[in-house]
Amino acid sequence: MLSMSKVVSGDSYEECQATADWLLSSTQVRPTVGIVCGSGLGGLADMLKDPQVFKYSDIPNFPRSTVHGHAGRLVFGTLKGKPCVCMQGRFHLYEGYPVQKITFPIRVFKLMGVETMILTNAAGALNQDYKVGDVMIIKDHINMPGFAGVNPLTGPNDERFGVRFPCMSDAYDRELQKLARDVVSELGYSDFMREGVYCSLGGPSFETIAECVMLHKLGADAVGMSTVQEVIVVRHSGMRCLALSLISNCSVMDYDSHEKANHEEVLETGRQRAEQLEKLVSEIVAKLERNNNSLTR
Repeated sequence: MLSMSKVVSGDSYEECQATADWLLSSTQVRPTVGIVCGSGLGGLADMLKDPQVFKYSDIPNFPRSTVHGHAGRLVFGTLKGKPCVCMQGRFHLYEGYPVQKITFPIRVFKLMGVETMILTNAAGALNQDYKVGDVMIIKDHINMPGFAGVNPLTGPNDERFGVRFPCMSDAYDRELQKLARDVVSELGYSDFMREGVYCSLGGPSFETIAECVMLHKLGADAVGMSTVQEVIVVRHSGMRCLALSLISNCSVMDYDSHEKANHEEVLETGRQRAEQLEKLVSEIVAKLERNNNSLTR
């Protein structure tokens, strides 16, 4: 008979541990940094040296990515001497997975020893000062599905993962944000870097004009269909978190506009900005160790 927690979540501690054990037995890499690649940003994984690649379909209990632009591979290797694991493709509510299954890899990473997560996504700009190709450091989020009870922590809480009611006012590590700002300045990327609030929706349809206007009035600078559920589990698990949004399109907020959002534009923007984003993430990872003692947990 299945336990209640397994019925509700689909990612019991035992399942996560079994997957972590399988991966640890299949690679010599012991990652301390986890990276999640958003739409069109899978090239981040190509930065890893001595890569060892696993297809999601070959990993026990792992869901499969169904979105164009998401390779569906887990890549282990080193980046600037740091052992890393990188997801080439994530999972989304609109693919039909339970929200707990979407965040399954995050729990597995924690059980493998990951301490810091860097998440990337492609997002539409709500802030009218943003341009396509900008990169936004996420300082906070609005979890719209959460307002309707769609939260990865719904159901019985397993204390081995984390506390029942985790704090989210510090979801995005402020020391990591400062580190990112410092790296941006060093690389000369300040002209296309932003900081703002990311709003997550369920998708897969893009937002209506009225929805975009409403979300901007609520305080959101960019909108997308991912990341927030992962961040909640990252913090629930006690890991540090940095998240970056690549502004891939400007949300339509004018009824006289003939612009239309589309996934191809998202992927093309990713290709155009990939080199700078890869360099940014690489340099942030390189500086993690020297800043480790001052980073909040």
